[in-house]
Amino acid sequence: MEKGKILIVIPAFNEQHNILSVISDIQDSIPNADILVVNDCSADNTSATARRADNVKVVDLPCNLGIGGAVQTGFKYACVEGYQYMVQIDGDGQHIPREVNKLARTMAQTGCDMVIGSRFLDIQSFRTTRARRLGIKIFYYLFRVLIKTKVTDSTSGFRMYNRKSIEVLARYYSADYPEPDAIILLKKHGLCICEVGVEMRAREHGESSITSIKSPYYMAKVILSILCSCTRTRW
Repeated sequence: MEKGKILIVIPAFNEQHNILSVISDIQDSIPNADILVVNDCSADNTSATARRADNVKVVDLPCNLGIGGAVQTGFKYACVEGYQYMVQIDGDGQHIPREVNKLARTMAQTGCDMVIGSRFLDIQSFRTTRARRLGIKIFYYLFRVLIKTKVTDSTSGFRMYNRKSIEVLARYYSADYPEPDAIILLKKHGLCICEVGVEMRAREHGESSITSIKSPYYMAKVILSILCSCTRTRW
């Protein structure tokens, strides 16, 4: 893809130990992409560390908005600046930038509007905890029933969007744990979603925001959000 057409958005919260290696991997693997780091009001030196990298834009949010607010900041930036494609690569190092080529190839071959990088589709990869895999399986059956769509990794944040999906999600995006909800939203707007198997890895530093104690709350909240999204007739 040509320079200036694709934006890599890195939402980051307290990722000072991971952020430079993530940026370096992206620059090595996708040299034509522009990079935007959205620092979600980190309590550590994430912002200052990211600014040490060359040719990287950093946005510092004035308060902690969560993953949804941080990623939507990226959508709004991509929309205003005229990018044709946007890829989300999380700041924890779990997403492998060279796998973006698979997302781009799948989007080009299928013509879909969003491609999800899946840990569970014909590939051996780091697959998170058993509790979270159970939750992902529940979402899989929910999507099959509610929107007649098979999504094997609905919580994956490793995604590529075209201009149509960027414009939709710049306006509407869930604040908390937005990945499953975004699938419903894009389907409601008549957009096409597909998946491709990708390799992921465990984070090297820090901890996930979804702990074993928070998992039941997360599941209940996301299921309720999915059901509410499916019943909406207007956005």
